[in-house]
Amino acid sequence: MKLRHLNHCLSALLPFLLLPLAAAAQDAPEPERWNAKFQATYIWQTKPGFGAAYSGVNSLSPLAEKSYSFTSTAYLGLRLARDTELYFNPELVQGVAMSNLTGLGGLPNGELQKTAGPNPTLYRARLFVRQTWNMGGEGGEREAVASDANQLAGWRSKDRVVLTAGNLAVTDIFDSNAYANDPRTQFMNWSFLTHGAYDFAADSRGYSMGAALEYYTGDWAFRFGRFMQPKESNGLALDRSLLKHYGDQYELEKGYTLAGRQGAVKLLYFRNRAIMGGFSDAIANAAGGVPDIATVRKLRVKQGWGVNLEQSLGDNVGMFARLGRSDGESETYAFAEIDQSLSMGVSVKGSGWGRAQDTLGLAYARNGLSASHQAFLAAGGSGFFIGDGRLNYRPETILEGYYSLALDFLKNSAISFGMQYIRNPAYNADRGPVKVMSVRLHTEF
Repeated sequence: MKLRHLNHCLSALLPFLLLPLAAAAQDAPEPERWNAKFQATYIWQTKPGFGAAYSGVNSLSPLAEKSYSFTSTAYLGLRLARDTELYFNPELVQGVAMSNLTGLGGLPNGELQKTAGPNPTLYRARLFVRQTWNMGGEGGEREAVASDANQLAGWRSKDRVVLTAGNLAVTDIFDSNAYANDPRTQFMNWSFLTHGAYDFAADSRGYSMGAALEYYTGDWAFRFGRFMQPKESNGLALDRSLLKHYGDQYELEKGYTLAGRQGAVKLLYFRNRAIMGGFSDAIANAAGGVPDIATVRKLRVKQGWGVNLEQSLGDNVGMFARLGRSDGESETYAFAEIDQSLSMGVSVKGSGWGRAQDTLGLAYARNGLSASHQAFLAAGGSGFFIGDGRLNYRPETILEGYYSLALDFLKNSAISFGMQYIRNPAYNADRGPVKVMSVRLHTEF
């Protein structure tokens, strides 16, 4: 009788004894073998006419203009081994830019590429391998990884080393920010995608080939990466001689908690080595005439730095700030025509007014040029993006706001309405101000 009574007791208690194990099993996601995610984004922009005392070959047109871009991306992931992942992103793009994508330091649409055109173009955006070495051991602290674009669900150690190699964007790894990083869902101006002065290695579509090594330990992370430069300034073809011409970047990150809210600060240093033109050399070579950057191209080194801050201010509010600078002696080789950059802003979720999936964003940027870059433009020179023929220099300032309205009838989709107010376009007080209105449609699944 006693044995039978004990068996009944154990049978009754068994579900409760196994409950913690069952809960743990539910919290521990099975590592995904593969996943497939997709996105599509359409951005329409317009600007009215504005005042301009004069215009040059690379000026933003003072007439009213319209512009659009469309991108569609497939994010395909495959787990090759327990800690080895392969990702492939075919991408379709088309678009028409205002003034052929010239006339501004901070261009208004981060989705528009330098090779954009009205005909749809399909290409390989990314094809890379990610290898993770978990350092914590069996008893180390782990964290769950959610299924997402270019991310397979599973687990990883908080102390780890990650190697990423192949075809990708430098900004996939470096200078990320929770509130200002993606023109498809956040701020659209190039000044908020990354440091405006960060002339990171990329082809004219924004991608490169190379490798990055990351080390994570506790709240710290260190990253180093080397990537291919384009063969020519802002060109599509990449220079594969990685020992001669390259873009190097180093980043140190520290996560922290302030008043119970999560934040992070990142310190970035970059160094580019490529065949570039120098502004002072172009001015000297012109001997009083109009300087031409193409006549003085030679092997040069361009370097710069940046500080990136993101801080949660509440359950639904976050802020960001970036400060960056390049030496400003060489031409813009792969990103924006900006030598000094400051940006900051806030992002607010709509929970306070009963729209938890909506987002309100407001940001400010101040872009500047080096003294030699100013002198080059004032003498009539033109860069890849800007050149008014003359220059009454002032820093270019940008104020951008957007409201992203979640579409209740379509999951993970939103329509955004935005406004950008740009003073001193292309650093010229004799032109502007410019107002750009935007409508953006975005969906992902």
